[in-house]
Amino acid sequence: MPYIENYMKVCEIMMEILCALPAGLLFLTAFLLIRSPGKTHPFLDANKKEIAGSISEKTFVEINGIRQGMFIRGKNTNNPMVLFVHGGPGMPEYFLAEKYMMIFEERFTVCYWDQRGSGISYRSNSACKSITTEQLIADAIAVTNYLRKRFGQEKIYLMAHSWGTFLGIQAAAHAPELYHAYIGIAQVSQQQESEKMAYQYMLSQYKASGNQAKLKKLKDYSDYLANPSLRDEAMHELGIGTMHNMRSVFTGIFLLVMQCRAYTLTEKINIWRGKAALNNVTDLRRQMSEADMIRKVSKLKIPAYFFSGVYDYTVSYILAESYFKQLQVHVKGFYLFRQSAHSPVFEEPEKAVCIMLEDVLAGKNSLSDIK
Repeated sequence: MPYIENYMKVCEIMMEILCALPAGLLFLTAFLLIRSPGKTHPFLDANKKEIAGSISEKTFVEINGIRQGMFIRGKNTNNPMVLFVHGGPGMPEYFLAEKYMMIFEERFTVCYWDQRGSGISYRSNSACKSITTEQLIADAIAVTNYLRKRFGQEKIYLMAHSWGTFLGIQAAAHAPELYHAYIGIAQVSQQQESEKMAYQYMLSQYKASGNQAKLKKLKDYSDYLANPSLRDEAMHELGIGTMHNMRSVFTGIFLLVMQCRAYTLTEKINIWRGKAALNNVTDLRRQMSEADMIRKVSKLKIPAYFFSGVYDYTVSYILAESYFKQLQVHVKGFYLFRQSAHSPVFEEPEKAVCIMLEDVLAGKNSLSDIK
């Protein structure tokens, strides 16, 4: 997911101002507490009664010695189970799923796991410093086994997004016997090259529009990489960031988190604390950035499906397509989402569900743009 540190700074400034205005601070605190009961909403029938066999819970489980949190939702627990591995590092996505993935939960039971150090799994900044990709991959496999045992399913589906695909495809390669299939959304392949392609695209767009102010800011690639807020602002201004129609991460992500009733106020604060702490664990980003994924995972023993938005420059769909073509899998499908940027399952959920039902569950690739 794109960087959000600049918005955290805005919040800090807002809080400093409100601290000087006791009445305003009291009002804001009261409002946030009311909006933060920390509970998920149940599935209800026409009579406002909870649907039998449905699940909507926030739970905490000990995973590899660490208490980790997850949200599990589905209209019928007999439906196929999907483990969703979020992006980041450190950016849980339940608050987005709650808004955009209701249609998924009609046909699947989905576990939105907050990775070690992220969201409701956050413990402390010092704990975040020691987190490794190996731990996160092992955690994904352990969460899988927890779900398999709890819901009585021999295999489940592994769905990963952005940074999560760096972990998810490695988990699928390590333990293919646990999964029916792997679904990579905005699949990471060669992230260093992806960043260069994004930078060149930004320059071309601002040159075409004559935006000299932005061109001046973007004149040096090293400065661009060192300035997350500039990268974030440009990506969303050009519609190549989190979502094609999301022009502001502040309104599209930050405010959405603060309005999500499934988190307590402390948990909402911990989302940003975990995100900031994991951004400072440079080894996590370095491993993803420097990896050539075809060297890490060149083949899979289970079907693999890649979902990519045509406007995605956060993780290049062109490079994801190249990786897909080289990946050795007996059944695979590559799907282009033509109204989407970085988050096609949130931007075009109906199409994503159609692919899941017609291709993924059947182990086919009839709807695939590339096979």
